[in-house]
This record gives sequence, C-alpha cells and structure tokens, in this order.
Amino acid sequence: MSVDTNSNKLYQNKNNFITMKITKIISSGLFMILLVLSSVSYGQNTTLSGYLKGMPDKQVTVFYNMNGKSHIDTIKPVEGHFKWESTLEDEPIRMSLDAGAGNFFFFAEPGKLTLEGIWDSLATYQIKGSIMQEHEELYKESTRGLMQEWDTLYRKLGSASADEKIQIESRRQEISLQFIEKAHQFISEHTTSPYSLYLINIENDYPLIKRLYEMIAPTTKETPIGRNIAKRLEKMSKRQIGSQLENFTQPDTAGHLVSFQQFKGKYTLIDFWASWCMPCRAENPNVLNVYQLYKDKGFAVVGISLDDKASNWKKAIQDDKLPWTQLSTLTGWDNELSSRLGIEFIPSNVLVDPNGKIIATDLRGEMLKAKLAELFK
Repeated sequence: MSVDTNSNKLYQNKNNFITMKITKIISSGLFMILLVLSSVSYGQNTTLSGYLKGMPDKQVTVFYNMNGKSHIDTIKPVEGHFKWESTLEDEPIRMSLDAGAGNFFFFAEPGKLTLEGIWDSLATYQIKGSIMQEHEELYKESTRGLMQEWDTLYRKLGSASADEKIQIESRRQEISLQFIEKAHQFISEHTTSPYSLYLINIENDYPLIKRLYEMIAPTTKETPIGRNIAKRLEKMSKRQIGSQLENFTQPDTAGHLVSFQQFKGKYTLIDFWASWCMPCRAENPNVLNVYQLYKDKGFAVVGISLDDKASNWKKAIQDDKLPWTQLSTLTGWDNELSSRLGIEFIPSNVLVDPNGKIIATDLRGEMLKAKLAELFK
C-alpha cells in the first residue's frame, strides 16, 4: 500500500496532484476586465474563511491544480483573519496553504470552508466544511499508529546493520499489508466517498486497484475520478503478465519507422526511459550487461524514450553507450505506447516472449538478471 505522507503525493509527475509551476500574473487593465466578467458570468462557489492565532500580517498563499493548470493565489491577512474565494470543480481538489509556517495540505470542495489553528503549529490547523477532508482525517486516525512506526523504522535504516536492515524491511512489508487492510476496511465502509477513490488512485498495483475499485458504489464509479480509474485499469490490464502486446511502430534516432513485428521470435525487453530520468540512467549499465550476455541467444532490447527533445535523447544514448534499437515519438509522457499501456513511472519495462506475450514486468537489477538466466539457462 502506498503511504501518503502529506506532501509527497502533491508534487508528483503527471496526473493526479499539484505541480509547482509558477505562472505570471497579467498586470494590465484587460486582466481586471476579464476577471470582472468571469465573476459575473460564473460566480465563485467556494469560500475559505481562515483564522490563525498569532499570524503576522504578511501573506497567505494557496496552491492548487485544476483543469490541468496550476494556480497560485495570494491573500493579505488582517490580525490573523483571511478569506479566499474561487470557483472549483464539482469534485474535491487537493490543495496546499502556506501562511509562513510551512505547507498545510487539505482537500477543498465547493461550499463554505473554515480553517482555524495556531499560526506556527501546523498540527493545530483544522479544516471544516469538506466531507473529503473529514474522511481523510478518519482514515489517518485509523492508520496513525502504523504511520508512526513506519517513520520510526525509516529513520533507523540509515544507521542499521545489514542484519537489522533485513528485519526493518521485513517489518515494513508487514506494515504495508496492514495499510492495505486499513484501506480495504475504509472503502468497504465508505463505498460512496470520494476519498475512497483517492485511496485507490494512489496505488500502482493492478490487482489491488482492481479489487478495491470493485467495492465502490456504482454511482461513485460514474464520477470523473471514478471513470478515470476505470480507464486507468483498462490501460494497466494491457501490460499484465499473459497479455498479448499489440504491434506498434515508432521512429528511431534517424527518423526511420520501426515496427515491433520485426522482433518476433525473440525474447524482447521493452524499456521505457528518458534522458532526464536519473534512475533510468543508473539502470542502463545493468540492461547493457544482460544485453551483451544474451544478444546472440535470441534476446533483444527496444528502448522507448519519453523525451521531448531529440538532442537530449541522442546524447544520452551516446553517453550511456546503448547499442540496441531506440525509438521515440519525442512527445514526452504522451508517447503512444506508454499511454496505451498506462506507464506511470520510469524506469519501467515489459518482457515479452517470442510470440509477443508479456511474461514479466518492471524487472531491474538482479531480478532482470535472474529472469534472463532462467530463460536462457
């Protein structure tokens, strides 16, 4: 079970949470006219009234992502009081508020919200008026003990001996399973809650997502987030073990179109990476090692880059001395194959047999070596 430690989910890549991209505010008369017209046409459906005891009269900043765009709003507080107004989507939005004492993360939804607390103590901040936030607090309370133990074990890892690290990791695996049990329990008791969908959406394991999603009420599945999870599951199903990989065609570094059909008859590792991905670059020597071992025994590698600049892509291939076929549409995360298979992180890969059937996924390091040794022993 993935562990949401407040901030780590907010600024991730791609799709579900806030990206810190500062936008310039247009300081012109036209901007003011458009702002007035917008408020007249649509109105503002959300109000956050806040009071933080002891807060200096400086600035409150609210960050959120809506309709694929990042927003940064600033408010001038007066004697600890401030008010933020906006027009939000119908579904809850993950937000961050910074009043000068650190980032406070919460869920906002259309309606009247209140925030109270002691300015320099984030632990005292309380949001009211958001059902999503109430449900998050319920879930966090049920997992508080597990989270505290998880954090304690993580801090011990740095100074632990080899034997102690094995014990710590074993216990962390047990805690992960307990988190899954807690999520299962919460979802079963809150089948119509949007927070249940949130818990499902932060997972990466296809069987787990599918099992939890099946518990959701039909009406909740028909919400935008619910439909997005269904689409995500459909994509992820195409890269599960036993699935037949459909043919694809993409240009190589010279611009020539290469069809995956030409690798039929070989065990082929389709490796999703990018020049800017440091974990990918760190894994390249491992892939190169097994490629050299088995390239003459019926093994091939096809690199699918999620770069968007040809120069960076080609330089990384040269610097890392990668001899296998490299393909890319140079459209970043919108690469046709990665989108079709629901690739959400890199490095990532799928291993297919000579008939094009997927036999393994996300093999790295020793796991990749062991799998190929098994196939070519």
